Amino acid sequence: MTSALFQPIALRGLDIANRIVVSSMCQYNAEHGSAKDWHLMNLGQYCMGAAGLVMTEATHVAPEGRITHKCLGLYSDDNEQALKRVIDFCKRHGVSAIGIQLGHAGRKGSTHPPAEGAKPLAADESAWTTLAPSALAFGPDWHLPQALDRPGLAEVKAQFVAATERAARIGIDLMELHGGHGYLLHQFLSPLSNQRSDDYGGSSEKRMRFPLEVFEATRAVWPADKPMGIRLSATDWVDGGWTVEETVAMVRALDDLGCDFADITTSGVDPRQKIPFGPGYQVPFAARIKAETGMATWAVGLITEPSQAEAIIANDQADMVALARGMMYDPRWAWHAAEALGAETPYAPNYARCHPALRPQTFPDRGAGG
Repeated sequence: MTSALFQPIALRGLDIANRIVVSSMCQYNAEHGSAKDWHLMNLGQYCMGAAGLVMTEATHVAPEGRITHKCLGLYSDDNEQALKRVIDFCKRHGVSAIGIQLGHAGRKGSTHPPAEGAKPLAADESAWTTLAPSALAFGPDWHLPQALDRPGLAEVKAQFVAATERAARIGIDLMELHGGHGYLLHQFLSPLSNQRSDDYGGSSEKRMRFPLEVFEATRAVWPADKPMGIRLSATDWVDGGWTVEETVAMVRALDDLGCDFADITTSGVDPRQKIPFGPGYQVPFAARIKAETGMATWAVGLITEPSQAEAIIANDQADMVALARGMMYDPRWAWHAAEALGAETPYAPNYARCHPALRPQTFPDRGAGG
């Protein structure tokens, strides 16, 4: 029986070998936004492991758009050259397509990394002024952000465009805007964080306006034959917040602008959130958005087992599954899933000798070439 998880998928001019995505995972190891040896090692290991697509960690479009001092960026020539080194390595030695996630932290920036407590930076720790749709702090003891005025909105949009152009120059195959997890574009969408009274706040349509403008501007400079999509939080898990119904409307509007996929997650904009964690707890949102809009969707959130991922794709709940912690635990997850599901997946040339078919002593049921 053919595995659905290991069927190829085409997005615009990009052919992806299977439906498995290594999701974006912040690493907090950059220097002034630039990728280091850590990033070469981290992304390189996943590109050997036969997921169809490997995403960079959240890559920020401006210094003040970072979450921490150690976050990856793509806003300077040094950033661009450093990330190109990593991407070139992955393409030379790996077997996966490479995607980038571009984002801006907004009011959730200027913090310590999670391993150091994730608290807002103090003034003597080189804190910076954060930006947001409204001058509302993320939570108690957080920085009060500066509400973006019209020139500020134009500047942020230009930063996204410039980072998109840099991503195209270094050979990225696919691009995703980060519109979820409580970061800047999500902050515009949610009424909990957006209390503007101008054309960018109030009704759902007005709250969607700036993220849609950013998508349209970046899609215009991203190569026409390369796919571009967005990560969206389908619900805030807080009464009075952003809803799945609004997410459906947002995805329909994005479809009109040339969006190729929606990476569906939840939460992040308000610390009062109540999240019902459990295996695949976010999958129903991806399924609903796919069914109601026809948009290709990615499912995320506590997807760990090959049979679970297989069922999501086979039952048409999503078009791809994106794993994060599961991949950190097992960077060869796709190889092992292929064995469990009786499928084949590419091996990097330098690793081909470890394929089970070439090790009958270890895998007697396979046999050479079987």
